[in-house]
Amino acid sequence: IVTVDEDDPEPRKNLIPILIVVLSIILGVGVYFVLQEKKAEQERQEQYNRTHGSKNGHDWVDLGLPSGLKWATCNVGASSPEEYGNYYAWGETSTKSEYTKDTSKTYGKQMNDIGGRSQYDAARDNWGGTWRLPTKAELQELKNKCTWKWTTQNGVNGYKVTGPNGNSIFLPAAGEHYGTSLCSDGYYGYYWSSTPLDVNDFSAYYLYFRNGDEDVAYINRNNGLTVRPITE
Repeated sequence: IVTVDEDDPEPRKNLIPILIVVLSIILGVGVYFVLQEKKAEQERQEQYNRTHGSKNGHDWVDLGLPSGLKWATCNVGASSPEEYGNYYAWGETSTKSEYTKDTSKTYGKQMNDIGGRSQYDAARDNWGGTWRLPTKAELQELKNKCTWKWTTQNGVNGYKVTGPNGNSIFLPAAGEHYGTSLCSDGYYGYYWSSTPLDVNDFSAYYLYFRNGDEDVAYINRNNGLTVRPITE
């Protein structure tokens, strides 16, 4: 019968190398996961930097659309995505107190697409650079290629519009100005395009939405609608 003296330090000494190996493995695994997380965070930041930016002091988001166009994060005249911003009659670059046919500068006037023309494009005139109104086709691309979810953001109703790459913008339901009144805010959104209706000189295309319904249609040019710019 072989007995082991419990007070003998030799068995404990033999455990030290094993403990060192175990601790080294644990430390190595921990360092590995820290480095992997750091690498993943760096990749996420690089991806964010590729799909977010600013031009002329205004932020944009790349939604991963086929056109490659970048959408502004705010309306013209707004300082946050939830703010309604300013309202413009089609083909005008400044706000006014009354939105009627008599006060419209383009109602009944033959016009071509106004995108990028500072005299008529509220996005280009107010923000400068390469900012401009989206065309009818570009509004349709936003409608057809993105996922639309009605939501409330910071107390404001509107749509969260998510592109193919997972990035999103928020479009507040800012309503419209008609005559001297603001109508339908909180329930409807109306956003101008740069494209006039080609069968008459009184209307232009716009993006329309409410909870559960989004479309690109046309409306009288004298109505005061919001503007969400795009850039190349």
